[in-house]
Amino acid sequence: MLLKTFGWSFAVTAIGLAAAVLYGGWTAFGIVAILSILEISLSFDNAVVNAGILKKMNAFWQKIFLTVGVLIAVFGMRLVFPVVIVAVTAKMGPIEAVDLALTNKDRYQQLVTDAHPAIAAFGGMFLLMIFLDFIFEDRDIKWLHWIERPLAKLGKIDMLSVCIALVVLLISSFTFAANAHQHGGAHVDKAETVLIAGIAGLITYMVVGGLSGYFEDKLEEEEEREHEEEEEAARTGKKRSAVALAGKAAFFMFLYLEVLDASFSFDGVIGAFAITNDIVLMALGLGIGAMYVRSLTVYLVRQGTLDDYVYLEHGAHYAIGALAVILMVTIQYEINEVITGLVGVVLIAWSFWSSVRRNRDLAAAETSAAGADAQSEVSSGV
Repeated sequence: MLLKTFGWSFAVTAIGLAAAVLYGGWTAFGIVAILSILEISLSFDNAVVNAGILKKMNAFWQKIFLTVGVLIAVFGMRLVFPVVIVAVTAKMGPIEAVDLALTNKDRYQQLVTDAHPAIAAFGGMFLLMIFLDFIFEDRDIKWLHWIERPLAKLGKIDMLSVCIALVVLLISSFTFAANAHQHGGAHVDKAETVLIAGIAGLITYMVVGGLSGYFEDKLEEEEEREHEEEEEAARTGKKRSAVALAGKAAFFMFLYLEVLDASFSFDGVIGAFAITNDIVLMALGLGIGAMYVRSLTVYLVRQGTLDDYVYLEHGAHYAIGALAVILMVTIQYEINEVITGLVGVVLIAWSFWSSVRRNRDLAAAETSAAGADAQSEVSSGV
């Protein structure tokens, strides 16, 4: 079962890591491995959400999502989108960007380095909004209670996350950006560039969130309508077409899932720029991660259960927050890419271990309660 579900992911991992070694040696191997782990962890909640919606679809639409949807996810968001970001910020065509990355690495690195303040500001603001909206939401399950409880109370203030993000952007634009490194070691004022790129990141986040909300509302409307039609059919004794039942709602589910996947992909793609500017390594790492997200979605659907590691989503979002801060700092200062990657991996590993301990404590409590009940029954019998 496990090999059948994750077989393609294992194969892509082997091919991707081998390609990384051939492309850039063991350093490239390490970067691709870190990117893969980050992508899987940051998209874990995506797989959980996907599984919850995908199980409502019929076999045809499940197959469409897991084939066409994966092509869009892997080749569209994880391969094309990083190239588009580089092309836009470096003011060149996408084909030229790919050609430079493959044939003239020094020139490509120079262009990306010069464009880095804009990329960092755009990505930093997008990731910061994801993090802020997460920690300001009041959740039933809290990981770091000492910080999440007070922040959840603060989150009741309208537009607080946007205000904080704009303050961070203003401070960054007039501190880091005012003395940013240009290629060759010179210092240039990038305040205006950082401001514009950061605002673009905020707008992108709001547009993606708005589209997700729109399709979610449409999906709920279709499900409610179909439920009413089912009740009507039951009252009148008429049979409804199974194809009609699966068609419209499944189509909106598919669109909703694609928008969701795109929005979840943004954090991984933009976070990757905090680790490396090399689009080849980025494509390999994110592509491997995307395959595991697909396999995990299938696994959750087939098992019929969601994962028990409840703090993993928290760890992934704290990693997003750390990447956002790192991106803003790298507008002026260089941070080693391996250190950047390990910060996220450590946070995610910590949340995973916390989830394991929580599950053990809950199991021990249940065993203890069952033992106490059994002892009580024996005592009452005596």
